Amino acid sequence: MKTTIEITRLRLHAFHGVLEQERRVGNDFEVSVTVGYPVVIGSDELSATLNYAELIDVVKKVMAEPSALLEHVAYRISEAVTSRWPLIDGGMVRVAKLTPPVSSEVAEVAVTLNW
Repeated sequence: MKTTIEITRLRLHAFHGVLEQERRVGNDFEVSVTVGYPVVIGSDELSATLNYAELIDVVKKVMAEPSALLEHVAYRISEAVTSRWPLIDGGMVRVAKLTPPVSSEVAEVAVTLNW
């Protein structure tokens, strides 16, 4: 059976952006990840599923490496996750910048990558 495993709105401070200021000062981000993963239903062992604490660690590691574009960050997260867990058969990564340097008031800007 396949289960959907989700990490929702993981908050991190990172240094992604096109502007030099964003790379120096950083910004607050929220990352959500959803993956489809085959699990052993009926088992109560962690080895029968994808450990979401490890998933968070993978996301944090990728977020620690600056990128200019949110699209690139989302792609790198998807690549790192699917490389770590090859049994993942699809998913979604959403990366939101909470205080983007724009001239209008917005709640966030975000990129969503589905595969």
